[in-house]
Amino acid sequence: MRRTYYIFLLLFFTISMGYGQVTVIERDTTQTTQVSVKSGYFEKKPEFPDAVIYTMDSDGQVYIVHEGVEMWCNQAYVYFKDNFVKAYGDVKLLQGDTVSMQSKYAEYNGNTSFAFASGDVVLKEPKTTLKTDTLYFDRVKQQAYYRSGGTVQDTASTLTSWIGRYYADTKKYQFLSEVIIKNPEYTVKSPQLDFYSETGGAYLYGPSTIESETSTVYCERGYYNTRANTGHFVKNSRIDYENRTLYGDSIYFDRGQSFASATNNIRVLDTINKSIIRGHYAEVFRAKDSVFITKRAVAVTLQEQDSVYVHADTLQVTGKPENRVIKGFYRARMFKQGLEGEQPTSGKCDSIFIDEKLGITKLLREPILWSGENQMTGDTIHLLNNKVTDELDTLKVFNNSFLIQKDTLEANAYNQVKGERLIGLFTNNQLDTVNIIKNTEVIYYFRNDKNELVGIDNTLSSSIQLYLEEQKITGMKFINKVPGKVYPESEFPENARLLPGFKWRGDERLFSKEDLFAGKPKPILPKIKGIPLPEDEGEFFEEIDEEELEIPEYSKLKVKDLKDREDDPKFRTQKTDSLEQKIKEEEELIKEQ
Repeated sequence: MRRTYYIFLLLFFTISMGYGQVTVIERDTTQTTQVSVKSGYFEKKPEFPDAVIYTMDSDGQVYIVHEGVEMWCNQAYVYFKDNFVKAYGDVKLLQGDTVSMQSKYAEYNGNTSFAFASGDVVLKEPKTTLKTDTLYFDRVKQQAYYRSGGTVQDTASTLTSWIGRYYADTKKYQFLSEVIIKNPEYTVKSPQLDFYSETGGAYLYGPSTIESETSTVYCERGYYNTRANTGHFVKNSRIDYENRTLYGDSIYFDRGQSFASATNNIRVLDTINKSIIRGHYAEVFRAKDSVFITKRAVAVTLQEQDSVYVHADTLQVTGKPENRVIKGFYRARMFKQGLEGEQPTSGKCDSIFIDEKLGITKLLREPILWSGENQMTGDTIHLLNNKVTDELDTLKVFNNSFLIQKDTLEANAYNQVKGERLIGLFTNNQLDTVNIIKNTEVIYYFRNDKNELVGIDNTLSSSIQLYLEEQKITGMKFINKVPGKVYPESEFPENARLLPGFKWRGDERLFSKEDLFAGKPKPILPKIKGIPLPEDEGEFFEEIDEEELEIPEYSKLKVKDLKDREDDPKFRTQKTDSLEQKIKEEEELIKEQ
């Protein structure tokens, strides 16, 4: 009977070939249709009793179709009973006009619409090309999967990973384990990455880096558009430049514009100049070597183991490390605590200018400076640092200079000196000599060794030199003075004890770095929207009992090939993270009990 069947089948195919194609009658099934062989030279071999073997001929390759899928190959073993095809040599599988797959070998199961390919596998869709050694393709799910290493060539970059999954409906790749994106300008490394081929957008999950010659981005959640070269990074994000590092809760990055901006809890660390800038919004222009920062912006510079704090509504830092300039605009303030035993130095003004190369700090527009107990005002104030030791060296007050020091005993008594210009000298960061030049006038409360008031000096002079110890006036020298007088307290009128222009602002003095923000409302910070893990879309290989797996007898695949491997890393999803969190909470609860 079997011999008669073969003869009948051979005659049937011979007649059909005369019409230029081979048609296989559909099986009696409500779920699947039979594969259809359209061309190819066919034969039967005794050693393959259940297969019809088709080989390419002078008209071209073997051509097979099934439910919208077309397949070409040099030779095919078709098992009509199992609705199963094994294809060899220059295999090409085409699904519509969007997805094509090439390989040396392929299997296709018409009952499950499942394909397996091996040997120089190439999967193409409109904007990407995937190359791997072994690929699984589930037409029902419209997903492809590899787990032995693969490379995806995009229009702008090359992506590699050990495990990969492609979703044809959404044009999304999911990469896992040693994920790398290579671009001529940068390299991305991530443990897990989602890539959308239509847009070039990549979502980074886990500790990830984007390295280039000019910067390195680090984040634990992020998005990067590989074609537009822009990105958004959250969760422990930072950008390392050649001479500074930008930290922030949320960072936006534009490689083409050499620009980055950061929001909330900003830090810009300058390792060369030993400085750090904080705030809640920052913009960095790498090409211009410029940083703009606002929302409680404060710059901190280390000088001789002592930190100098500068605050303004807006801070701008420009220039290379050796030529760095800091500018503070609107309601600027500065504070220097001083080392142990020193009194703090602080100041306020509308704007502040610091040239770190020249070692000069300029307080502009209505400036006021406190050095210990000494309050100094003028049209402009300059502080100069010693370039070698970085300690305070010289103080200059230009135009309408006024120095006020509150008397230690009298409630409303003030030592006062005014003139056109003031020059102060520092020793060990402490003001010890002050020269007031041109049209000077002084009111000074003389006291003896017992701190008893001797009298009040009121003198005019062309210039006055003051000597200070522990920030207190201990002596003075008059140059070209107009005869003055030391008045007994009872003889010096109350209304004459304040020089013209006197204004005591001791209640504004800064005693700590927290006072930099005194009287200013806390900024309203935007809520940072994080990047959640991808939604759980199920495993590629579903949990199915071995008996239910439809593996044709002649397939190269075994049961283990259609199951997840225990040693392979797993994709992190919202579901897996929530389960891990629940397990941790339960473990903590058990420990507490």
